[in-house]
Amino acid sequence: MNFEHTEDRRMLADSLDRFIAEQYAFDERDRIARSPSGISPSHWAQLAEIGALGVLFPEEVGGFGGAGFDVAVVFECLGKGLVVEPFLGALVVGRAIAHAGNDAQKARIASLIDGSTMAALAHEEPDTHHEATLVRTRAERAGDGWVLQGAKAVVQQGEQAGLLLVSARTGGADGDADGISLFLVPGDAPGLSRRGYGKIDGGRAAELKLDGVRVGADALLGNPGEGAAVLEHAIGWGLLALSAESLGAMDVAKRETLEYLRTRKQFGVPIGSFQALQHRMADLLLEVEQARSAVINAAAAVDDADRSVREKALSAAKYSVGRIGTRVAEESVQLHGGIGMTWELPLSHYAKRLVMIDHQLGDEDHHLARYVALSQEAKA
Repeated sequence: MNFEHTEDRRMLADSLDRFIAEQYAFDERDRIARSPSGISPSHWAQLAEIGALGVLFPEEVGGFGGAGFDVAVVFECLGKGLVVEPFLGALVVGRAIAHAGNDAQKARIASLIDGSTMAALAHEEPDTHHEATLVRTRAERAGDGWVLQGAKAVVQQGEQAGLLLVSARTGGADGDADGISLFLVPGDAPGLSRRGYGKIDGGRAAELKLDGVRVGADALLGNPGEGAAVLEHAIGWGLLALSAESLGAMDVAKRETLEYLRTRKQFGVPIGSFQALQHRMADLLLEVEQARSAVINAAAAVDDADRSVREKALSAAKYSVGRIGTRVAEESVQLHGGIGMTWELPLSHYAKRLVMIDHQLGDEDHHLARYVALSQEAKA
């Protein structure tokens, strides 16, 4: 396998790194993350202009990339800058539309690519604990359309989203894969209420209540009752994105900790000269490289036609960054001492983000169990 990025990917990474360094430094990021909206429309438009959204999608739907390594490059750069704008929603919703949408629905991806529409996945519900098929929101036919009733939890940037991909049950029991349908719901649909709140790692999320939300027949994405496979496909891209984002954040935390060990002095010498701290840091560097390997493997497998190969690689990557990211967060803070906990030090924000990535789209325990189940299915 060739691990060298193409020239186009290197140029995009350079452009994103330069934008983040010059216009999205930590103070600016902190201001955006704590703002009432939790995003910056001007920065979002600039990032779209750079091509950071278009490269997430293949040419057949208006993008100019769409490979696993394209997505990984973008999200690794976003992780380095702790970017809070809704890239994950654009990727997951856009990939679901590209996979199962009709021509009219696919045409809407253009507005995701140019940044004029912000999208969010509204799938998780209260008390579901990452179970992908545990959907209690209901959708019932009403004339030519549908009526949605239920609630969604922790919808990332759900307040600002103009387009929501909502999962709802049109048949089957609550935990069945069969019977899940997907709907494209406008953010201002009558009957939809959103309660936003700030997240501990920056940015905002929302709780949604769907109280008799009416949508037309054209809102249904794919065939009724067959949304579980579409969700798995779209969430798979989200798992890759989060894993790459975590890797980018780990690299910064590692770099800042190494610099601190070189400059912080105790007893007249840099603390990095103490053998015990050297051993801890060496172990951490090896763990980060293991996470990098898992992300590379996931990026190579995300398009694999073999479901077992694809999903095992994605769950392995998410498990790895969940476990290793948490360790990087803990060790980096501890090696900094008391200052590592302060709000003013960017490191504490990287530590929070690393821990919270573990809990998005399934934590390490969930993905370890999923990997085991997929392995057993493959042997059966």
